[in-house]
Amino acid sequence: MSDPTAGTTMDTGENIQPLETIRLGMRYSPEIREGLGLTLLLAVIASCGQVVVPIAVQQTLDRGLNGPDGPRLGFVLWMGLAAFVAIVVTSVASYAMTSRLFTASERGLATLRTRAFRHVHDLPLLTQNTERRGALVSRVTTDVDQVSQFLVFGGLIFVVSVGQILVATVLMLVYSWELAAVVWLCFAPLFLSIRYFQKKLSQAYTVVRHQVGVLLGAISEPVVGAAVVRSYGVQERTQERIDTAIDDWQAAYTHAQTYTVVSFSLGGISAGLANAGVIVIGILLGFTSDMTPGKVLAFAFLVSLFVGPVQMGTQILTDAQNAISSWRRTLGILETPADLVDPGPGGVELPSGPIDVTFDHVTFAYPAGPPVLIDVDLHIDAGTRVAIVGETGSGKSTFAKLLTRLMDPTEGAVLLDGVDVRTIDAASLRRSVVLVPQEGFLFDDTIAANVRYGKLDATDEEIHTSAQELGLSEWLEGLPRGLRTRVGQRGESLSAGERQLVALLRAHLADPDLLVLDEATSAVDPRLEMQIGLAMERLMQSRTSVTIAHRLSTAEKADEVIVVDRGRVVQRGPHAELLTHGGSVYAGLHASWVSQRGS
Repeated sequence: MSDPTAGTTMDTGENIQPLETIRLGMRYSPEIREGLGLTLLLAVIASCGQVVVPIAVQQTLDRGLNGPDGPRLGFVLWMGLAAFVAIVVTSVASYAMTSRLFTASERGLATLRTRAFRHVHDLPLLTQNTERRGALVSRVTTDVDQVSQFLVFGGLIFVVSVGQILVATVLMLVYSWELAAVVWLCFAPLFLSIRYFQKKLSQAYTVVRHQVGVLLGAISEPVVGAAVVRSYGVQERTQERIDTAIDDWQAAYTHAQTYTVVSFSLGGISAGLANAGVIVIGILLGFTSDMTPGKVLAFAFLVSLFVGPVQMGTQILTDAQNAISSWRRTLGILETPADLVDPGPGGVELPSGPIDVTFDHVTFAYPAGPPVLIDVDLHIDAGTRVAIVGETGSGKSTFAKLLTRLMDPTEGAVLLDGVDVRTIDAASLRRSVVLVPQEGFLFDDTIAANVRYGKLDATDEEIHTSAQELGLSEWLEGLPRGLRTRVGQRGESLSAGERQLVALLRAHLADPDLLVLDEATSAVDPRLEMQIGLAMERLMQSRTSVTIAHRLSTAEKADEVIVVDRGRVVQRGPHAELLTHGGSVYAGLHASWVSQRGS
């Protein structure tokens, strides 16, 4: 059997260009674009309002205080009032723009987060298995948070900064094209290097976001597996893995910050040169042209309006590349095609009642691996109790996954009541077919909440009735708080056998037409094992059941046994009949099981 972890990992979208990333992001989060025109108009108003103060200062000095007719107090007051109104209008426009941008961004990213989370459930099982859980979680949590932070704050600063730079440049040209040229020449090296820094930062922060996922995975795994870590005394080795993940993240982040520091320093040098150049050239122009003290002072204000956004731009560039890298990783989830496509409203609805099963020349192979199941061709009558047996790695669990459509066959078809499972409506399939896995996963909630996953609107009375029908009332009443007993994370407050009982109760409440049981092999005490066996017997009544049997006592009670060996069905028939075939695969399995039980 091939390694089940073989397969392709999820595309991180590293090859998507920044503009393409933004375009894709807008497509998945259309709310971000809503009302964008008005938001940009408010940004223009906020930017234009910034230059009113320099103009008012220049006019006050040149015409209000140093005019040919002497000081003009009324003109000075009008200029002060104009500056005050401009500040109020700018503040209101900035507030409205910020509020609109925040609302639109958060709505859009909530949609992105929801879509990404839902799509995780549609991803191929191989993709989910090869992607570390911490890394997968980081894509719909911290990565989206990083995009949110940039759009709300970095995006706001970017919009205002660009407008401020353009307006300041236009006004500088009006006052003195010579001084405007000095400012732009001083910043030319920084502007020309932006493309280089953008590329390097994009690559560096892609590594940073990847290492964040690795770090979360390294931390979360030993937390979930704390019992194993303590039992084997591997705390030191576990800590070394975490330390390595932290060191790798720190190295990646430090490398990324190196480019930020260089670009920020280059911006600081450019700003210093621009301020010095404006003062020196401005004074010289005062002797040879009509450059007035008011214009020089106004120009100094304009240089500040120009320099501030440019220097801030280096930090914005860093945040933008970090956010775009995060955006790519989240989009990588949505751009990974689902392997199980729901036929939707056009899908077939399964009728109620026991289901018959057909494997029509089914072959399945994991990517880049040999076939796990080979040309399986069999039919199971409705209402039959079937046990699937075989050595470890023979393909039994793959059989269950194909039957419940957790995976689709590479060749052939799986039919339920004569209908290809790929054409059955997903909701109808999940109502009719229920899988009870080997380890019944429980959520950190009460027993009642976990059982209701079988039927979300079930009442307490229905749950108690279901428990009574399975013979579990005594066990349920013996729990500290009955249905209100909390099971802990992954059900760890319950024993392995009790978790199986909750899983069986959940399956009974779902009332499926086809029950697939991957029989648990957990060691439980004899009394609880008898309860589990009794509950399974009652659960399988009046429906088709297929059990992946690890203990041949289950096969002994089945109507029919199907023997799988190296991916092929090699025997089938009642237990007693199969035992008469001396030297067969089933006879060998049974003899080995009897020997182990006897020892």
